[in-house]
Amino acid sequence: MKARGRRLAILALWPLLWSAHAAALPAFTQVRDEWRSADVVVLDRHGDVVGRVRDDFRARRGDWVTLAQTSPALRTAIVLSEDRRFYAHSGVDWQGVAAAAGANLWNTRTRGASTLTMQLAGLLDDDLRRPGAAAQGRSFTQKVGQAAGAALLERSWSKDQILEAYLNLVPFRGELVGLSALSQVLFGKYPEGLDARESALAVALVRAPNAPAAQVARRACGILREMRLPRQCEGLEGFAQLALLRTGPVAQRNATALAPAMTQQLAPHLARRLVSDTRAQLAPGAPMPARITSTLDARLQRAAVASLDRHLRELAGRHVEDGAVVVIDNASGDVLAYVGSSGALSSAAQVDHAAALRQAGSTLKPFLYAQALEERRLTAASLLDDRPVNLPVGGGLYVPQNYDHRYAGWVSTRAALAASLNVPAVRTLVMVTPHRFHKRLVALGLPLAEAGDYYGYSLALGSADVSLLALTNAYRALASGGRHAPPRLREGAPVAAPVAVMQPAASYVIGDILADRHARARTFGLDSPLTTRFWTAVKTGTSKDMRDNWCIGWSQRYTVGVWVGNASGAAMRDVSGVSGAAPVWHEVMEALHREQGSRAPEMPAGVQRAALQFDDGLEPAREEVFLAGTAIARVSVGKLAAAASTAPAIANPANGTVFALDPDMPPVSQRVWFQAEGIAGQSARAVSWRMDGKPLGRGAEVAWLPWPGRHQVELLDAAGKVVDRIGIEVRGASVRAPSAPARR
Repeated sequence: MKARGRRLAILALWPLLWSAHAAALPAFTQVRDEWRSADVVVLDRHGDVVGRVRDDFRARRGDWVTLAQTSPALRTAIVLSEDRRFYAHSGVDWQGVAAAAGANLWNTRTRGASTLTMQLAGLLDDDLRRPGAAAQGRSFTQKVGQAAGAALLERSWSKDQILEAYLNLVPFRGELVGLSALSQVLFGKYPEGLDARESALAVALVRAPNAPAAQVARRACGILREMRLPRQCEGLEGFAQLALLRTGPVAQRNATALAPAMTQQLAPHLARRLVSDTRAQLAPGAPMPARITSTLDARLQRAAVASLDRHLRELAGRHVEDGAVVVIDNASGDVLAYVGSSGALSSAAQVDHAAALRQAGSTLKPFLYAQALEERRLTAASLLDDRPVNLPVGGGLYVPQNYDHRYAGWVSTRAALAASLNVPAVRTLVMVTPHRFHKRLVALGLPLAEAGDYYGYSLALGSADVSLLALTNAYRALASGGRHAPPRLREGAPVAAPVAVMQPAASYVIGDILADRHARARTFGLDSPLTTRFWTAVKTGTSKDMRDNWCIGWSQRYTVGVWVGNASGAAMRDVSGVSGAAPVWHEVMEALHREQGSRAPEMPAGVQRAALQFDDGLEPAREEVFLAGTAIARVSVGKLAAAASTAPAIANPANGTVFALDPDMPPVSQRVWFQAEGIAGQSARAVSWRMDGKPLGRGAEVAWLPWPGRHQVELLDAAGKVVDRIGIEVRGASVRAPSAPARR
């Protein structure tokens, strides 16, 4: 009688419930189109997934999965377990209802009468959702509503649409919703790759999402038997325990996005950056877009990732574990590759080394020489002195040294830059001044946090911290005739108008120098990774103690930057520009030009070529490029020496030097030596010295017993004219005089 009464109630309520749910249940296309993953998906310019960043932490959902993207084993398992007559009934399995009537019709302890369509209706309609754990299942009215909703779905949806929507909407264990999230978290694969055992385990969680592993395994084993695969039950409980561990609180806390395949995390650092930038630009309360299209090219990104990984493995044993790569299109500024770290090889894979600040090393030299050319302080043929130099700075001396601690004497600007000699670069900065050079670097987009005087003359050797992205984009300005514009990371972002920072003529000369493999042969040899089969201009850099190694260069169309080092900032061992970053740079450049060449840029207005000869065999004769009006035909070291001989100067100590006395040392051991230069070919007695206005001695070198206080030292020529003057300071106690002999 009780069952009969419920049937009569159903018949009475049916028209009302039908009309109510007809308005509540959406169309299949609406459900599919409104589905939202918990991750923001970052795409490359061609629509390929390159990264995912979790943005919604209320539930863990993956992308919508079509039925065609679901493994046949899973589809079989879900129908056998949840709704054997799914393809035969019209929403309500009346045969199942009759079979369950004797066991209390639609009791929540059995699913024998609840079809997949009815369950989907409960997922689509908030009024039909299952109540919380404290309640005793759905009410009788909700059950009837499910039946009415199921009948409506069957009339407007196809069976495949019903099954597809159910698999995407059904909640699984913990925060996991939908088959996509479940398969990626539990099994690290997409739903189309699930085998029979994984499918049975997934389906077993539908009935008991939070059951212990043993219970889930028993349920899964029953499903495998129904699939006639009883042998798959062997070891199933252990397999279930391992899989379910991935849904535990620790695993969920450490997981940030669904990414079982390498293709989905090709650019995790850029993905996080784009999501963060997008979120910052949104109005309060505005939803995040489900997809962000980057400027990356996934094919090139893979090549850069593979090259960095392969080369760092080859450097095993040299204490190098991390690196980064950036590729920029010269014309558009689009970032085509953005590798933030070496991934599994890194001890801090989450650190974005393309954006991290590191010492630039010699990579700043091209900008310095370009500025000196523009200011007409140098030409590519000018001779620079590559010999030790002491420069006074606040509180002491700055003594730059070359990378190999060897010196070349007089070298041309071309040789000094191409071979990356340090002392000539510092001498050039003395002419340009740190303040003006600092302004130029800031105009090129380099994030120098301090003023030029803070860095001093060490700025010529890259003491400032820069990021790989900013540095690569600054080199792009050299490739673009001296015009600078910020790089683009996102498709659709506005293209900034370029600003002229350097003269096109100076940029051309610098590019011509950096493309000259003969000019850099002194340091790098003729055959090195810096040499390509097509036109490129390139520069390397290494920071103090080999902590950072760079290689930045450009071709006709692309600019490529590579950094290698360690996330911790620890020094590498025996790694130079050629052995560290350059091989990766070379491989990426080759990948970019497999199907296209690269020609040298056309000479802009304001540049001329002229034949150049060097006296004394200093450098081979060549054709040199000059800014218009600065060309010379012959360079002679002899003339430089003659000019220097007519201008005596104080070579040592430097102006502003501070000496500290030790009263416990003998006076003879604390003498200060003054040395003059520029008197070659003259008598050593052609110059004389004065200390605080009093004669000190004659000749190219004199000694002085220091005395505390500030002193002025002057150098006089043969006619008694002061030709140079410095100030020094002596600190400490006065030197003890020798003790007198004891009287007898």
